[in-house]
Amino acid sequence: MRIIAGELRGRRLSVPRGRQTRPTPDRVREALFSALGALDEARVLDLYAGSGALGFEALSRGADYAVFVEHNRAALAALRENVNRLALAGRARILAVDATDALVAIRPHGPFDLIFVDPPYAHVATGRAIRPLERMLGAPGELLVAGGRLILEHAARDHAPELASLRLARSRRYGDTAVSTYEQPDRPGG
Repeated sequence: MRIIAGELRGRRLSVPRGRQTRPTPDRVREALFSALGALDEARVLDLYAGSGALGFEALSRGADYAVFVEHNRAALAALRENVNRLALAGRARILAVDATDALVAIRPHGPFDLIFVDPPYAHVATGRAIRPLERMLGAPGELLVAGGRLILEHAARDHAPELASLRLARSRRYGDTAVSTYEQPDRPGG
């Protein structure tokens, strides 16, 4: 797996072995980042980070800082290797906690301009990932800045879930994967 564009374009990423993580395919990442546009100085949160491909791609494309949340040992080892290999220690922070219980660990690093959420697809369908995510989002502006975006990957067969105060901006399907983009309104009720 490689970084697609930006200052780190072409650099290889370490990917955890086994089937517990599911890296976002290159074509999905390419389409996603094309739709996101400029990320200059963005603060990024990568929940269920796995190898960190989404967060590292954001850093490569101009994001200022990224927080990676992961608890799987193999994925944590890959994340640490990637931070070192890409020389991003000053711009990346790894939190070794379960994403469903991460609010206390995450809060000091936010709020964020962009949040990636890539849980096991079954956890989206059952709500196991969605309910904690809604609690994390809290009040508008608490975890996601006004005008900020949240990107949720889920199974294409499942509808994009409603998320607290966020507005679903679009949902695109790529084979078995769907990528839904939510936006934090610039003002309450907007």
